[in-house]
Amino acid sequence: MVRVTEVRATPVDFPPGRYGRRRDPNPRARWVPVVAGLLVIAAGLAVTVKLYRQYGVPPYQVGATSVTEVTARSVKISFEVRVPEGEGTRCTVRSRNRAGAEVGRAEVDLPAAGPQARTVRGGTVLTTTDQPFYSEVLGCGPAR
Repeated sequence: MVRVTEVRATPVDFPPGRYGRRRDPNPRARWVPVVAGLLVIAAGLAVTVKLYRQYGVPPYQVGATSVTEVTARSVKISFEVRVPEGEGTRCTVRSRNRAGAEVGRAEVDLPAAGPQARTVRGGTVLTTTDQPFYSEVLGCGPAR
């Protein structure tokens, strides 16, 4: 046989002054984490904008590249570069052999095409130490 015992819950009555006073929730205290969170988000956005301006899209972008006249010891590389208006550029080109070893490298200076021009075309005949297999423009930057 199962016995069921009923227990009635009565509210606990603490003696006054023994456990301190009960505090009401402070409505201003709820806004402190919200304001702190907004400040953290604003600081993160400021850092993001600064870094994008510093390291974002580079002003010198290599466009079309063509490789022609491949011989046993040289290769002709032609390319175009998008530059800031009216500026020249210096580009680094290299060539690799079939095994992947670098067999030629050169820096090519390209003068500005004109005051309103934003694209500069140029090229070079790169002398190599072995049969070139793969040639590329590594990157471009401001002319020194």
